[in-house]
Amino acid sequence: MKGKTVRYALAGAAAGFVNGFFGAGGGMVLVPLLIRLGGLEDKKAFSSAVCIILPLCLVSIGVYALHGALPLRESVPYLIGGAAGGVAAGLLFSKMPARILHLALGALIVFGGVRLLVC
Repeated sequence: MKGKTVRYALAGAAAGFVNGFFGAGGGMVLVPLLIRLGGLEDKKAFSSAVCIILPLCLVSIGVYALHGALPLRESVPYLIGGAAGGVAAGLLFSKMPARILHLALGALIVFGGVRLLVC
C-alpha cells in the first residue's frame, strides 16, 4: 500500500507542477496516470482528474496572487465563458463513450502541441 501511495503522490506532484508551471494541462497528465497507476476505468479517471485539478488550481492561484501575477480583471470574461462551457461539458460527459473522450483529449493535446510549436 505504501508504494502505491508514493506513486499516487508523485503522479499528483507531476500534475500539480504541469498545472502550476504552464497554467493548464494538469488533467492531461492525470488522466493517463489515473488509468495506469490507479487502475481507474476511463470515465472515472476523467472525472477524478477534474476533482483533483480544482484544489491544484486553487493552490496555483494562491501562489500567483502572492507574487502579484494574477490578472483578475482580465480573467473575468473567460471565467464566465469557462463556467458555461464546464456546465455544458458536465451534462454531455455522461452521454459520451470513453473512446470519444480519449480521442477528443488526444486531439486537443496534439492541436495544442502543434500550435505551440508553430506559433
